[in-house]
Amino acid sequence: MPMTRILLQERVPADGRVLVVGAGGGLELQDFAQANPGWQFDGVDPSAPMLDLATRHLGPLSSRVTLHEGYVQDAPVGPFDAATCLLTFHFVPLEQRVPMATEIRRRLKPGAPFVAAHLSIENSEGARDLGMSRYAAFLVASGVEPHRAAAAREKVARELPILTPAQDEAILYEAGFGEVQLFYVGFTFRGWVAYA
Repeated sequence: MPMTRILLQERVPADGRVLVVGAGGGLELQDFAQANPGWQFDGVDPSAPMLDLATRHLGPLSSRVTLHEGYVQDAPVGPFDAATCLLTFHFVPLEQRVPMATEIRRRLKPGAPFVAAHLSIENSEGARDLGMSRYAAFLVASGVEPHRAAAAREKVARELPILTPAQDEAILYEAGFGEVQLFYVGFTFRGWVAYA
């Protein structure tokens, strides 16, 4: 998360307000709040148990965080100084991605950064299979048992509507973001910063 933090800190003022989409678990909220003591946060997630976990992770930092059960359209309208959506977009059905990105964009101040990172794989011959093989190998290298990594690979390949990087960037432009910059590539994951 240091990269995301750096991208946000470039433009978010010391007393900024940040929207975190897919906030369940609270890890990025915790990271951002610890590093930026003047920031206030709104986190939105459809899972009540994950929001409960976020509250526990945040501990005393929770006084600067308001959690909302639901989707981005259930979040306050802002305006926010920045927004993030980390490791979430690849779970969103294809037909909901442009509307979701549009709802995020609409809640941002002009010029505010939006950081998104998720699965995004080229679709050329062999690239998708190679990407998924690397995904599984990385899981094993991170301590996941090989049979669990293989099962995760199959499930992700079968169930998640993973787009190409060009398609993901097109969604951000269609949602009304101006400049879109790729800042991270790691096997099957990519990260972008886009400006409202």
